[in-house]
Amino acid sequence: MQNKSWWLEFRRKMPVVEKWAYFDHAAVAPLSGPALQTLSAWSCEAASNGEVNWSAWRKRVEEVRDLAAKFVGADSTEIALIHNTTEGITLVAEGFPWKPGDNVVTPVGEFPTNLYPWLNLASRGIEVRQVPTVDERVDLKMLESACDERTRIVTISWVGFATGWRNDVDALAEIAHRRGAYLFLDAIQGLGVFPLDVRKTPVDFLAVDGHKWLLGPEGAGIFFVRRDNLELLQPMGVGWNSVQNEWDFSHPQFNLKPSAARFEGGSYNMAGLHALGASLEMLYGYGVEMLSERVQELTDSICERLRGIGANIVSVREDNRLSGIVAVEVPRKDPNVVRKMCRCRGVIVNCRAGRLRVSPHAYNNDEDIDRLIAAIAI
Repeated sequence: MQNKSWWLEFRRKMPVVEKWAYFDHAAVAPLSGPALQTLSAWSCEAASNGEVNWSAWRKRVEEVRDLAAKFVGADSTEIALIHNTTEGITLVAEGFPWKPGDNVVTPVGEFPTNLYPWLNLASRGIEVRQVPTVDERVDLKMLESACDERTRIVTISWVGFATGWRNDVDALAEIAHRRGAYLFLDAIQGLGVFPLDVRKTPVDFLAVDGHKWLLGPEGAGIFFVRRDNLELLQPMGVGWNSVQNEWDFSHPQFNLKPSAARFEGGSYNMAGLHALGASLEMLYGYGVEMLSERVQELTDSICERLRGIGANIVSVREDNRLSGIVAVEVPRKDPNVVRKMCRCRGVIVNCRAGRLRVSPHAYNNDEDIDRLIAAIAI
């Protein structure tokens, strides 16, 4: 799309704009119009016909898998369709061949989803080493120094949830692999608005839920495992859908699928995955590079306008570090009070780490920003 106003079409596909100036995509994003239509159509079909068209629903699941693979540059056999980021992290944390004395390295300040599953390994003799950070800023030298010969996994968020610090994934992969470890990437705050190609950036494992920047519903997400690492993990939650002969219920054979689909276990969240697929198609059509450029333009404008009313921008705004998240301090104002005032005026923002958090998507416009600034300035 060469038209500089391509995002106007995008905006027309977002029902939320009819009521809200929505700046909370880092929490739970509004559904896209295509996702809404897909959910409605599926619900009507399921209510009217039960399982009559189940085979068509199942075929669509594979199309969603292919779309998810395109988004990260993977092969579809490396993609499992999961319920949330936690599930993807747990598949690695619980399925990895640990030995007592092994360790995991992660920064301080990770979202609990990317901490608790690793801490849960303590009873198996696994140490979690947390590297100090300042407002999510990761010192790569300190991170590497925390690794040793017993480090098995470096696990980190692509984008920090509190201030939006965006990590250099290529550098992280190089450090982890140089130390003989694997890299796990929690991609939920970046995938959808920043490009990632796992063929060029050798992430080993990745998980993301679709309810933030991918504009899908909660409960439908993506797990990537590099093909070379497939046999490394002991599958968790295996079920009828984990094996190659999944339809032969009368002659069960435990022959796991030779792909990441072995991790899917049981029945799919059909409605959620179909809706996620609709949003993926829409976003992929616009191009992640275009989405990224637009998000940068919007966050630059938001930062400039906020500074104009005396606010302090905490987020790092260097080109290679910025994200769709802007953390801001408003002098002499409690961020939770500001958040409530904004909502009363039709503006949706959030608070994290004692600061206001603003997170636009590519469809937001100048009018939305005007409403945001007016609500905060009161």
